[in-house]
Amino acid sequence: MKKIRVGVIGVGYLGKFHAEKYCGMKDVQLVGVVDIDKSRVAEVAAALGTCAMTDYRDLFGRVDAVSVVVPTEAHYSVGAAFLNHDVDVLIEKPMTTSLEQADELIKIAESKHRILQVGHLERFNPAVIALKDIVHNPMFIEAHRLSIFKDRSTDVSVVLDLMIHDIDIIMNVVKSEIRSIHAAGVPVICGQADIANVRLEFESGCVANVTASRISIKNQRKIRLFQKDTYVSVDFAGREITIIKRDENHAGGLIPGMEIRQLSFSEADALEDELASFIEAVRARKIPVVSGDAGRKALEVALTIMDQINAAIQRLGNSIPPQRK
Repeated sequence: MKKIRVGVIGVGYLGKFHAEKYCGMKDVQLVGVVDIDKSRVAEVAAALGTCAMTDYRDLFGRVDAVSVVVPTEAHYSVGAAFLNHDVDVLIEKPMTTSLEQADELIKIAESKHRILQVGHLERFNPAVIALKDIVHNPMFIEAHRLSIFKDRSTDVSVVLDLMIHDIDIIMNVVKSEIRSIHAAGVPVICGQADIANVRLEFESGCVANVTASRISIKNQRKIRLFQKDTYVSVDFAGREITIIKRDENHAGGLIPGMEIRQLSFSEADALEDELASFIEAVRARKIPVVSGDAGRKALEVALTIMDQINAAIQRLGNSIPPQRK
């Protein structure tokens, strides 16, 4: 089997892992890694036995596919450059900083018959994958994604950094158009919102309440889904699902008339599964699990949430009276 030639653009915290995973795939050749930090890219390349580059254009004509793991504001320019050179692209979330840029990437990919996948990693969590056989018509969803502060991804708000994961998952589960969005958020450490909450109301009648924070004292990634006769709780970090389902024949137990089941999933590597899925899409020329269209939908909701939060912050700032000297 012919190896797929790949490159990784950006080998910071996450990009380094992309390069390592590709390097370990038997049907993949890691042609090179790229970063403007010369010492960093040289270190990563030496460890993986590949070429170090500081200009991504040096990969044109040498690769079939790339992972774009650069700061968000460069996603569009780098992604478009590779698509225009007939290279398939996996671009980290959020796919771009604007819908116009997202639309353009999708348009280029379609015109060039290229694969465009967006890096919504949580879709490859085995607990999330299992939801499709458990949740069918959710009516209420509550999600919490809390993180201890880390000095990375601070170029974007917590909405684009963390909340967008849950937005993508919820939209994929509900499969209904959003009727209304009501958001609130506050910048605490960074220049953009570090804590955010949103209420999403869908045409189906489902309501989702989503909270994200990157200044928590603990890490938490959980979602709870309620549908007729069933309550489902998912722990993303622990890869566990608790299902409480109505069963009139189940008289005993913690809740009479309700059966309680717990599903645990073995140790998994979501990033490796995501990249393997991308390579499979490249080889088979098929629509990826998280397509450009799916990434755009999540981005559209996230940007709407940010607009509401930023407008509220602006109003609050203007309403604060000047301090007396």
